[in-house]
Amino acid sequence: MSVDRTTFVFSDAERTNEAFVTDRRSLEAIRERIVADVRTRVADAGATGVVVAMSGGLDSTLTTALAVEAVGNENVLGLGLPCHKTDAAHVSDARTLAEGLGIDYEEIQLRPLLEAFEGTVADKLEPDSNERGRPDERTHEVGNAIARLRMVTAYYAANRQSRLVLGTANRSERLLGYFTKYGDGGADAYPIGDCYKTEVRALAKHIGLPRRIISKEPTAGFWATQTDAGELGARYEVIDPLLYRLVDAEQSLEEAVADLRIDRETAAEIASLHAATAHKRTTPPTPGLCGRDDGRAGDRTDALE
Repeated sequence: MSVDRTTFVFSDAERTNEAFVTDRRSLEAIRERIVADVRTRVADAGATGVVVAMSGGLDSTLTTALAVEAVGNENVLGLGLPCHKTDAAHVSDARTLAEGLGIDYEEIQLRPLLEAFEGTVADKLEPDSNERGRPDERTHEVGNAIARLRMVTAYYAANRQSRLVLGTANRSERLLGYFTKYGDGGADAYPIGDCYKTEVRALAKHIGLPRRIISKEPTAGFWATQTDAGELGARYEVIDPLLYRLVDAEQSLEEAVADLRIDRETAAEIASLHAATAHKRTTPPTPGLCGRDDGRAGDRTDALE
């Protein structure tokens, strides 16, 4: 099974056998590597700092905490970008965490933007037939629109203040394409992008993040009651070992299912999701006319343009 081999923080060689990186010594090495990577990217881009969209969840909190260690709390801007009434508790957590980290924090209610979008754009682009019905907050189209409004807001802040946008996706989400293309998938770097969710939790415990954040039910925030497990069909305790075998160990589906003794249908669905979302992990292609380079080479940050 193939996947793009671009890494952001550490190489797969630092993992031993199947075991995820969860021991204290390795976690400290990863912490230092991530912090150094963020610091270098900001310096190389001539940026003044970073922007992180804070959901109040584990991934964004860990990303923010590592960014503070890398560039200092005075150079990190946290954004709380709620859109649903039920976001209130998560936004409250984000605000409290930002205060604890000593960073600048701005809270912007996106509901008016979504309503304007629906009134001026979505209504005009609805199909003539009523087969699908009017979209609501439980549709992926609206969820993706909200994610892209968050991206627009984060990049506006970054452009105005000459900062980089740090994405909060982990390796599990990236391998499954469990992010919105040009939404939360739009970022200048993913500090925890090489860490499986299992490793994210371990690293969060290692650096001392609050237990209530570590134990939160993972959600992409597409709609009020949405959860990762509900969308993906399994919890990360099942997903991560399977992805490790299929992608990193390059086992066949049958070998992975036998090793893990998990339901084959669930495993096949997860494997199919990885394959079907490959386009989310690559740069949009060009025809490659006359042997011209399509711009994929190199590692260039254009966040300040």
